[in-house]
Amino acid sequence: MRLSAVRGFLQTEAAAGVVLMVTAAVAMLWANSPLAAAYEGFLHLHLGLTVGGAGLDKPLHFWINDGLMTIFFLLVGLEIKREVMEGELSTPARAALPGIAAVGGMAVPALVYVALNYQTPQTLHGWAIPAATDIAFAVGVLALLGSRVPQTLRIFLLALAIMDDLGAIVIIAVFYSADLNATALGFAAVTGLALGWLTLMGVRRLLPYMLLGVVLWVCVLMSGVHATLAGVALAIAIPLKAVEGEPHERIPLHRLEHALHPWVAYAIMPLFALANAGVPLEGVTLASFAEPVPLGIALGLFVGKQVGVLGATWLAVRLRLAPMPEGTTWMQFYGVALLTGIGFTMSLFIGALAFADPEHAVAVRLGVLTGSIASAVVGYAVLRLTVAARPAGMAEPSRSA
Repeated sequence: MRLSAVRGFLQTEAAAGVVLMVTAAVAMLWANSPLAAAYEGFLHLHLGLTVGGAGLDKPLHFWINDGLMTIFFLLVGLEIKREVMEGELSTPARAALPGIAAVGGMAVPALVYVALNYQTPQTLHGWAIPAATDIAFAVGVLALLGSRVPQTLRIFLLALAIMDDLGAIVIIAVFYSADLNATALGFAAVTGLALGWLTLMGVRRLLPYMLLGVVLWVCVLMSGVHATLAGVALAIAIPLKAVEGEPHERIPLHRLEHALHPWVAYAIMPLFALANAGVPLEGVTLASFAEPVPLGIALGLFVGKQVGVLGATWLAVRLRLAPMPEGTTWMQFYGVALLTGIGFTMSLFIGALAFADPEHAVAVRLGVLTGSIASAVVGYAVLRLTVAARPAGMAEPSRSA
């Protein structure tokens, strides 16, 4: 991937991170204001979609978490496909270090959560909540440091977060799908084959893919597999290979990714934050934070992530499985490892899948927000102390990523 493309992506993610922070704060204030009833009413506002006498009548919370977030996962799928085919994950050498770091950064937080919840089997289902990284928030915090941060460190964080997203997608598909409906799964498979046929036939227009994507979403929703995974399946079918004479920006995958990115960054993710970050603090005490679920999530994100990412990275470099990125130090890596503990979007999403009952909803949000805020603040502080300001007028060396 060209360095200019990486910079453009990171700039959008950084701005999206700021918007997310503001929206999450608005949700918290709204949920604890005299207008709290309006907040709950907003989430439970029913919206219906009917075609030919059949349709869905669901609360707004469903349409955001299962509908709009499918578009989020479509974008994530497009990013993963692009990185694997032509970007930072396109060769074993490039993928090795962020891949190893991502595995450590998912395994250790899960173990921390399980260690604190093994005596309460009913809460063990939330083991994956602290395993995910919110790329927009993490890059947003990194952006506050400006040009001080080496570009190689930014790219490492981006690649790690994308691998993290891939791991989260696998976890959702395997561990957080309900009772399966074989008939609906069959229709989903047929729709997937139709998408593959479009790709094989060299169809370059996006409309046929999008129409089949809607059909696929309905089939996956009815099948018991979480509906958002339809977005990932659709992303796999979108063509990335250029035809002769086709400009880079006209390739279908690049066109769709470019079109979706601002909508996801500035509309869908903020809406998700608004719908999921509002924690009613009435009745919440210091003892509430020490309960197994919030404590397991918070320590999984803040302690587990940094230990897993830094430990796996150190081991990979020590064993010469992968080199350290140019111009970076171990303290800077420690700061980035801390930032991977910002779980927010994906952690809240997995939390909603793990615990559908309201009893655990507040506990999940408390744990995610506590762990994410601690990771953001301490990660920023460590990086602020360990990266040197770039002299005025000195630009990042121009090279391909």
